Parts: sequence; structure tokens; C-alpha cells
Amino acid sequence: MANAKEIKERMASIEETRKITNAMYLISSSKMKQAKKKLADTEPFFYAMQAEIARILRHVPDMHSQFFDGREDIPAEERKIGYIVVTADKGLAGAYNHNVIKKTEELLQKPGKHKLFVLGEAGRQYFAKREGIEMDTQFRYTVQNPTLHRSRTISLEIAQQFRSGELDEIHIIYTRMVNAMTAETEEQKLLPMKKTTFLPENMPAIVGTGLYQEDMVFWPSTHSVMGNIVPNYINGIIYGCLVESYCSEHNARMQAMQNATDSATDMLNELNITYNRVRQADITQELTEIIGGANAQKRK
Repeated sequence: MANAKEIKERMASIEETRKITNAMYLISSSKMKQAKKKLADTEPFFYAMQAEIARILRHVPDMHSQFFDGREDIPAEERKIGYIVVTADKGLAGAYNHNVIKKTEELLQKPGKHKLFVLGEAGRQYFAKREGIEMDTQFRYTVQNPTLHRSRTISLEIAQQFRSGELDEIHIIYTRMVNAMTAETEEQKLLPMKKTTFLPENMPAIVGTGLYQEDMVFWPSTHSVMGNIVPNYINGIIYGCLVESYCSEHNARMQAMQNATDSATDMLNELNITYNRVRQADITQELTEIIGGANAQKRK
């Protein structure tokens, strides 16, 4: 059994670790609340964008736009598919990064020519070691503090690759926080879009945003208007996914740090009991030696 000094040093080390994990819990809690507020403040604008696309399609249902071009003539094995993968910049977040990577690996098994656009240092380090996977090495954006400017940069880049034919499909893989205890890794198709997505029954979130306003004038043309609205809409989706992932990451980190803090507390309680026993044993040993010494003196 370790002596009292070693146990005391061990307890001090665990106490310092507990302070760090508790601080990380509080920091993640604060960042998550700020991100959720930012998302709530910007959501109405992007819901309005979705409503305007629906109105345009309702007025011009036979409109042909490159953003709705499914390119059905390209066989599945030849389709160039891009995946925006949203991971964290660091670990200590439970299974958050593992779940995103696992979902990506499953999608990479499907037919097609795959290309990855990885956000977050954890995902980049993982897929950089994988052979046979094409990854855009210039796509080095951080996932910390998601902003509209960053999401707009990303959306313009991927939209340009879709327009030029470098990619036939674009998907985003992110983590959605269902509640305080549950998060789900999801995959959403960004391009090409489907007109059925913008039917009123498929958009419950935009009820009351002006979907049934009839007076519309397209200038200079319907295609030009759609060409400006869709990138903003894609920008909104990407921004929402970045914020959702950011919230999920910090929620996972909160749970991991809470578990670590609780474990440290349990270890301290156990060590405290052991420390008291060792001290008691030391005191008993000292008393025994003193009594033994006293009895030896008497016999002399």
C-alpha cells in the first residue's frame, strides 16, 4: 500500500485535473448557448429565402435551372460526389468525431467518384492518412466560431465546382443536436436540389413567411433571380449545419467533461478513505512503537 505522502500527492493531482475538466465544462456551456442564439437570430432570413424559391417555382413550374439539374444521364459509378465533412478541431468530445467519420466511411462505400471537403483538424488528420481517397487539401477552414462569412465562402466554392461540372452531387455530413442528451450524425444533399423539396407541405417551418403572395416581377429574368437566391439559400443551410455541429460538439464535450469531473470526484472520495486508513495505521504503528519502547525501559 502507498504511504500517506504518495496518496496526498495523487489526490492533489486529481484535484487539479478536476478543476480543468470543470472549467472546460463551463466554457463549452457558454459557447453552446451563444451559438444557439446566433442560429435563432439568422434562421428567419433563410426561411424567407426558402419561401421565395418556392414562390418562384410555383409561378414558373417548368423553369430549368442548373441548381435543379439532376444529371440523370450520368451512371452512378461515374458520378462525381463531393462531401463536406464537419468534424471538430480537437478531441475530448466523446464519440462526436468518431460518429462523423464512421458516417463518412459508410457513404464512401457507395458507387461514385468521391471527393472530401473536410472541416475540422480532427477529420483532416484522419482522412489524410487514408489511401485512395481524394481530399481537397486547400479546404482548410476551422469549425470554431462559425460565421456567415465563412459559410458563404464555402458555399460559393462548392457551388462553383457544381456549375463547372467538377462535381455532380454535393452533400454535407454534420451532427444535429436533438436535445441535451442526444445528438445524431446526419447527411443532407445540397446540390442538385429537388423541386419537391419546396412544396408547401414539405416546408412547415416557413408558414406565415409570405408564401402565398402573388405579385412578383422578375428582373432581369427568372433565371437571374434564382441564380442569386439559391446560393444564399445554400449558404443558409451550410451555416445552420456548422452551428448545429458546433453546438453538438460542445454539448458532447460538456457531457465528457462532466463525466470526467464526476469520475475525479469519485476517485478523490476513495483516495480520501484510503488516506485516512493509512494515517490511522501510521498513528497506530507510532503508538505501538512508543508503548513498546516504554515497556522496554521499564524492564530495564
